[in-house]
Amino acid sequence: MGEWESRFIYATFDEVKSGLTTDVYFTRTRRILEKYGLIDAVVHAEITTSKLPDDYRWAVFAGLREVLKLLEGKKITLRSLPEGEVFTPTDFYGNRIPIMTIEGPYGEFLELETPLLGFLASATGIATKAARVKKAAGDKIVLSFGARRQHPALAPFIEYYAYIGGADGVSAVLGAQALGIRATGTMPHSLMIIFKAFKGDHTLAWKAFDEVVEEDVPRIVLADTFLDEVEESLLAAQTLGSKLWGVRLDTPGSRRGSLEEIIREVKWKLRAKGFRDVKVVVSGGVDEYKIPSLVKAGADAFGVGSAISTAPPVDFAMDITSVNRNGNWEPIAKRGKLSGRKQVYRCRKCMVDVVQLLEEEPPKCPVCGGSMESLLETYIENGKPIAKPLEPKEVRRRVLEALNRLEL
Repeated sequence: MGEWESRFIYATFDEVKSGLTTDVYFTRTRRILEKYGLIDAVVHAEITTSKLPDDYRWAVFAGLREVLKLLEGKKITLRSLPEGEVFTPTDFYGNRIPIMTIEGPYGEFLELETPLLGFLASATGIATKAARVKKAAGDKIVLSFGARRQHPALAPFIEYYAYIGGADGVSAVLGAQALGIRATGTMPHSLMIIFKAFKGDHTLAWKAFDEVVEEDVPRIVLADTFLDEVEESLLAAQTLGSKLWGVRLDTPGSRRGSLEEIIREVKWKLRAKGFRDVKVVVSGGVDEYKIPSLVKAGADAFGVGSAISTAPPVDFAMDITSVNRNGNWEPIAKRGKLSGRKQVYRCRKCMVDVVQLLEEEPPKCPVCGGSMESLLETYIENGKPIAKPLEPKEVRRRVLEALNRLEL
């Protein structure tokens, strides 16, 4: 094992950048191309997907930030969808949509295909799932609670792209730091257990939280540790009074019938006792399929863990579709792929996409006949960075705006 005996099993920044996380056939390909003088062959490669997970209708493109870090310093030209752009696998005519293209000497990036696709697959999967959850929740709060469901080295990555996808807050400390926001969370069951065991009363944990934690942190009590959820919620309201922002229900609904019924009873009895403003936060096994009925029952916020952090990845592929010989671009691609260098155009009015060859004139919208705008923007040109991804808050704002026009 050597050095691996003294470290966690994960790849460092330098190891990823240097191509050590690649598939071995790329290292063998380099040796072959170098021997035959083809390592500097100039190619045009595109990244596409043929299908989205679970028959999603759309996805949120994410991971551009990571790709730009990965390819920094490489003598290539990179065009891409903007971070957070909503896309589908194919255009109006059924042609696969390139979400990113790379041009340059193949030797500049051949070992980096594996990590590049990994970044895009994971980030797009997480952002898309977060967007689906937020779409289902509507104006209710969605918090990302999934750091514990994945490798800890991925915690900031998960939170970053969950937030971009529409999550209102994240719980992991390092993830919040990467985003430049404040981490959001409540309290663990262990806090009440320790106070019960050593102080004789678990409600003292709620008071201690109120005494110790900063005043601008919402007072949200975990209300299912020892007593019935309704009883604990009423006890929390009586204990903290107007300071109580909400109660969190983390017990799976299977423990006592329908979770919807539990929420209705908690909300009703709090209201009957005069605690009309106390919110109900639900966590534990929540996803976009369960949220609508929970919203109807009265839930005000959701802590979503595994659904986002273990989101199904989007299966992207990279393919060479043109080569440059003697200064001329020649279309070439394996069977099943469309050759040539391409641009993607969108009608913002109809949300229709059309893929065209670069040398062709921009198309008119096949639905309304109006003009279409190009989607692939240049971020690196001949090795020089010329644009940066938008800030996370701006990307998130655009995603939320797009969700108003989409259906699950």
